[in-house]
Amino acid sequence: MDMYTHGYHLPAVVIGGGQAGLSASYLLKQASIEHVVFEKNTIAHAWRSQRWDSFCLVTPNWQCQLPGFAYAGPEPFGFMPKADIVEYIESYAKSFDAPVQCGMGVHSVRHDSKNFLLQTSAGHLTANAVIVAIGGYHRPRIPALGGKFPTSLAQFHSSQYRNAAQLPPGAVLVVGTGQSGCQIAEDLHLAGRKVHLCTGSAPRVARRYRGRDVVEWLNNMGHYDLPVENHPQGTGVRKKSNHYVTGRDGGRDIDLRRFALEGMHLHGRLRDVTGATLHLGDDLADNLDRADASAEAIKDQIDAWIAARAIEAPAERRYVPVWRPDSPATSIDLAEAGISAVIWATGFHSDFRWIDLPVFDEAGYPHHTRGITPQAGLYFLGLPWLHSWGSGRFSGVARDAAFIVAHMAEHCNFLPPFRQAKAGM
Repeated sequence: MDMYTHGYHLPAVVIGGGQAGLSASYLLKQASIEHVVFEKNTIAHAWRSQRWDSFCLVTPNWQCQLPGFAYAGPEPFGFMPKADIVEYIESYAKSFDAPVQCGMGVHSVRHDSKNFLLQTSAGHLTANAVIVAIGGYHRPRIPALGGKFPTSLAQFHSSQYRNAAQLPPGAVLVVGTGQSGCQIAEDLHLAGRKVHLCTGSAPRVARRYRGRDVVEWLNNMGHYDLPVENHPQGTGVRKKSNHYVTGRDGGRDIDLRRFALEGMHLHGRLRDVTGATLHLGDDLADNLDRADASAEAIKDQIDAWIAARAIEAPAERRYVPVWRPDSPATSIDLAEAGISAVIWATGFHSDFRWIDLPVFDEAGYPHHTRGITPQAGLYFLGLPWLHSWGSGRFSGVARDAAFIVAHMAEHCNFLPPFRQAKAGM
């Protein structure tokens, strides 16, 4: 950190030491563009700090395709647990001696018509170009309803959950059925805790179908290469929940109906809280049916792909619901249900307020085309659906990084001398 003192100038700065920032760093090094990666915590910090103990990837290991560092382990069709994900990213950084400065926070980014001005933990720096590679999940989103719960109830965001033993004795309310909510509900259920799960509109997907992981089928079908502008929902897909499924124990479906048969309490949306009473929507049946319909629609697409190409694949019987709700409760008394804790699996807010440049819409999302912003030299990498489904994942970040670095090499003014050039400030 000491070498990057007040007044230091760099051709390029990458902000964020996760898979996106390291991918950019690898390609910048390949292009001989001097740079540094500033990481305010540690490499792969989000994977360490925002995932529960039993967390696994939901995409197969073979989709881990970081630039110059494709997965080469013994289980390409397996799903790395959290510790292995962190090791994979750390090993990647070591493999090319990534110029990462851990413990270096970037507090603000501005532009003076000549250079980018960065206020960091070590003082002011300047740069010709900046890649912001910190993803889009920054501040936990907890609905205002959280303030209506009794103060005796322990509340956690999904990013704070680690395991069932962390929670006080009693039943647990999980709010949200995206990937985190469903997997945390399963984790608690398998640990023997009584779980109340408030469902939402998140879709689900089968883990396997007709002899292959569904991800493999969709990859062969080009699904993950579809640019966001060609998606039926357009850029609106960036706001949609991911399909829930799990890679736990070798990978399997998450079937909330089966959990209900096993004693999990499923509910509609959480609508309100008054005193110790939860008020619930009557949409449980619709939520479950829509999630199933999404999974079946994907199977329809796979069937059509197989038929059109005369691919040999075993036939498979379609899913039949194993449970249906019968007059679900529209209210719950917290005391009667024995609920002692709530876990909010309600996502995150993006927070780019520290970037003082006119490149954001009214919601704070950056204006960009494949990560290239209206501010010359400023780029974003690693955002969900930056360009395709894989943009925020191990599978597609390499393509996005290559596109951005190529643009940077062509359009940014990287003229010598680079090293230790003092910025006129």
